Amino acid sequence: MPRENVRPPLRRAGPAAGVAMLMMAQAGPATAAPLPAAAPAPATAAPAPDGNVQKAMEELAGIPGVVGVVGGAYVDGRSVGLGSAGTRLLNGEGGRIPANARFPIWSQTKQMVATVVLQLVAEGELGVDDKLGDLLPEVVEKDLVTRADEITVRQMLRHTSGIPDWYAGKPNPDGSEGDPSFDVFDFTTHYRPLDLVKWSRARPRTGEPGEKWFYSNTNYTLLGLVIERLTGHDLATELHARLFGPLKMTKTYLRVRPPEGIEGPHGHGYYPDADGRLRDVDRFNASLAGAGAGGVVSTAHDVSAFNRAFTQGKLLPPELQRILTDRLPVAPHSRGEDRGGCGDDFLITGGLAPGSIAMTFSSEDGRRQFALSFTLSARPSAVELDVSKALETVFCPSSAPAHGG
Repeated sequence: MPRENVRPPLRRAGPAAGVAMLMMAQAGPATAAPLPAAAPAPATAAPAPDGNVQKAMEELAGIPGVVGVVGGAYVDGRSVGLGSAGTRLLNGEGGRIPANARFPIWSQTKQMVATVVLQLVAEGELGVDDKLGDLLPEVVEKDLVTRADEITVRQMLRHTSGIPDWYAGKPNPDGSEGDPSFDVFDFTTHYRPLDLVKWSRARPRTGEPGEKWFYSNTNYTLLGLVIERLTGHDLATELHARLFGPLKMTKTYLRVRPPEGIEGPHGHGYYPDADGRLRDVDRFNASLAGAGAGGVVSTAHDVSAFNRAFTQGKLLPPELQRILTDRLPVAPHSRGEDRGGCGDDFLITGGLAPGSIAMTFSSEDGRRQFALSFTLSARPSAVELDVSKALETVFCPSSAPAHGG
């Protein structure tokens, strides 16, 4: 969903391109930077001491606006700890969230959708410079996207298409989405992907095709439709066949139709209504998520498995992976400092929506992951997260500097 001005957990670095969007995105957009491909990992790694993840969760749960937090850390695919703190429901109710609970990953979904698109490119089903109007003639016939005969797959993947966002009525000055333009508390209306695309039609283009980076969920709503048209299968089926199944992401699925929720005990998030009253948004409208805003529900284990495979270059040929990882001159980019990994530099993929924030840290060699999800009692943009201390607590406690508080 839209990328909001959530305080980045680690310092921002130079800009990067499009899809692996590292950083926050509100319910829809991914955020801003691609993941670099990494060399295969060495065979061994020092595991984090037991208990560090739980300690990190307890520290994070004390941040104002956080209801609950769950997370897990992995080294070379092996768990080195799961943790949970806070509570499932508001005001200390509902007990603790199970440490292996499912949670929405929001715009981290975009990286998965992009991976499927580029796998289809590798199979010869389309080209990265194919035009949107040729792939989805209905957007031309119904006048849903201006200049569709000029916009390419590459531009949509990298958010340089100029197609305006359907999610927010007014973007933020940095090109990310603003507040939702729809009723956050409408949990039941079923919207088709082309309904969402139509919402963007009256909004001004954000640039010439290929001219500049500008975050837009509409790009990925359209790419989801391209996948379905080319394969003859729905997006959920393709994600499972190509990613969730092969990577043994057994607890991961795509929410499709409202009021589909999250399976199993999990944390609930809250969002203020027009009167400032906090309301449970656990049943966020599944048809508003999908390929664009990010409808995948996962776990710390599963989303770490995907990030490990992607970062280590196991899902795409190198030349296609670079479409997602080569940097653009103006797109926001988040990457970690040399902290939290005893010298490792961590990349961040993340997403946010009304009620929650999810993020995954992955070392540049793909050997270490730290995935976590926060449920909130405030707008995501009002919650200040600094996750660098938690990263140190998990992966390098002996070198973590003293922090006050």
